[in-house]
Amino acid sequence: MAEMHGLMERLEKAVTRLESLFSDSHGSGGMECDAINGVNGSIAPYVEAFDRLLNGSVAEFLRYSKILEGDVKTHAEMVRAAFQAQRSFLVLASQCQEPQEVRKVTYSFKRQLHLEACFQCYWHGTSPKPGPYVKEMNDAATFYTNRVLKDYKHSDARHVDWVKSYLNIWSDLQAYIKEHHTTGLTWSKTGPVASPMSMRSVLTSGSCLSPPPPPPPPPPGPPPIFDTETVKDEGNASRSALFAQLNQGEAITKGLRHVSDDQKTHKNPSLRAQCPSVRSPTKSHTPSPTSPKNSQQQIHAPVLELEGKKWRVEYQEDKNDLVINNTELKQVAYIFKCNKSTLQIKGKINSITIDNCKKFGLVFDNVVGIVEVINSRDIQIQVMGKVPTISINKTEGCHIYLSEESLDCEIVSAKSSEMNILIPQDGDYKEFPVPEQFKTAWDGSKLVTEPAEIVG
Repeated sequence: MAEMHGLMERLEKAVTRLESLFSDSHGSGGMECDAINGVNGSIAPYVEAFDRLLNGSVAEFLRYSKILEGDVKTHAEMVRAAFQAQRSFLVLASQCQEPQEVRKVTYSFKRQLHLEACFQCYWHGTSPKPGPYVKEMNDAATFYTNRVLKDYKHSDARHVDWVKSYLNIWSDLQAYIKEHHTTGLTWSKTGPVASPMSMRSVLTSGSCLSPPPPPPPPPPGPPPIFDTETVKDEGNASRSALFAQLNQGEAITKGLRHVSDDQKTHKNPSLRAQCPSVRSPTKSHTPSPTSPKNSQQQIHAPVLELEGKKWRVEYQEDKNDLVINNTELKQVAYIFKCNKSTLQIKGKINSITIDNCKKFGLVFDNVVGIVEVINSRDIQIQVMGKVPTISINKTEGCHIYLSEESLDCEIVSAKSSEMNILIPQDGDYKEFPVPEQFKTAWDGSKLVTEPAEIVG
């Protein structure tokens, strides 16, 4: 949390420096591009269009993020600062000519992973087609926003609205780029030439974004002090007493008291009647109010629909005629909690995810991304065309039928069992098991892991 606040402060300083840079350039005349704030008082049309984007989808995203508060609000402030810096750069490009040599900007952030959600803002450094770059980054973010929808769709509508507003930003930004910067950032045809130094100052603000080194860790505390001598003496005394009792021989039974037959419960029925019944301590006879047999499971309506770019297949029971037609390359399929069902996907699709399903069958033509199986059991997959990668995680029982075209497919598995790959040979399929047990050895310089061969 402290690191995110530090990034926020540096981004705010960057925007403040940009604003002072542009305001001073108009009066000083010593800095190039002195018309950044508009000598003639006019603003470029694509800057005005960008302002409409800021006042529209970006403002809506900031409003929903403020409602959720916490880290979400902090992240939204980072997005806002990034868009403000981007607008300043657009104003620079609208008043200055493109420099002859544009070097790629190297960010000074030591923790770039904190800003991955803002990488779509770097479209102005992508050529010749920045629009597909934004779309690619948007598709990457969709993988995580889908998980947010999965967790909160039926419990908290605020998170659903937040996801929609966040994705709307990049959809509107892609439309903006397509209209005003189709082949790259549009620079002014007149005015002074912008130097690479001024561009770098706009994008990184120099030393303002360099984080200070972290403080050294505190020194370790003193080692604990144990009274080992006392513990050792007590242990020796206890062992000596134990061995002394064991070495008594037959005399060890002299301390036992004889029990007559009238005192034995198994020979005296009257004693058994007086004693209360003792229940086994291993069994609980108290009825549990939350017993799974008594509680009714929540019933969900089955779903098979296209929501935006995602096909949702959820809560299907005993359905063997499920079919998805008219697929597109940008679409993905998410299959959740389906039982004893079969789905066929025709055409070419981006990716497929099977989550929390049992006894489920999938047949598809072509996938350009990945097919992922998570937390499932007894899954059967048949590939009719091509697929580059199939991932299996936390799954018990998965049979994959490959086609002649998909023999170069890579199978990635983790924490799974009973996995088999079926390869077509001579008009039939030959089954090959995926190793589940491995052995690791040190070869002198590194660890070497290979499948373990069971002998016996």
